[in-house]
Amino acid sequence: MNSGSNLTSHFLIAMPGLKDGNFSRTVTYICEHNDEGAMGIVLNRPSDLQLCDLLEQLEISERFPEKCRQPIYIGGPVQIDRGFVLHSQEKAWETTIAITEQIGITTSRDILQSIATGEGPLKCLIALGYAGWSAGQLEAELKANAWLNGPADLYSLFDLPAERRWDAAARLLGVDLNLLSGEAGHA
Repeated sequence: MNSGSNLTSHFLIAMPGLKDGNFSRTVTYICEHNDEGAMGIVLNRPSDLQLCDLLEQLEISERFPEKCRQPIYIGGPVQIDRGFVLHSQEKAWETTIAITEQIGITTSRDILQSIATGEGPLKCLIALGYAGWSAGQLEAELKANAWLNGPADLYSLFDLPAERRWDAAARLLGVDLNLLSGEAGHA
């Protein structure tokens, strides 16, 4: 990886031809990208679980039932039993890692307790699992045209409905995915 290609805090947008079941038609927020590889959270694959289901499993009581109706996302195929909370950075919790000044990621139980009591971040997306790439793997996939990439925006990350995030992330780059073919051409 050269210094000009760090994709931390970028969207990784699956090209229409990407047929991998874990990533077809997905948009992934890249939380970390360095010489050792990359880690991100898929943003548009809600699971059948809601936050209230997760809180019940963890025996955390919620004070605001309406807040716990948010979906739990399938963040990627790696460590699907581990939770990740992408969130706005008003404060830090036990394991918060700042991705940018506005966005952090936390894996500790205390953030879920804060959300349940109404003291959590203003914006959050909760996922089980993550997407990971080894050193050089993501760069090779980008060269093979499996992905588009571009800077992330907070609205698409936290406010836009999940089913609109894939198209919206591409439109930030001026790309209409409906006009791209899923087939590779040959000259």
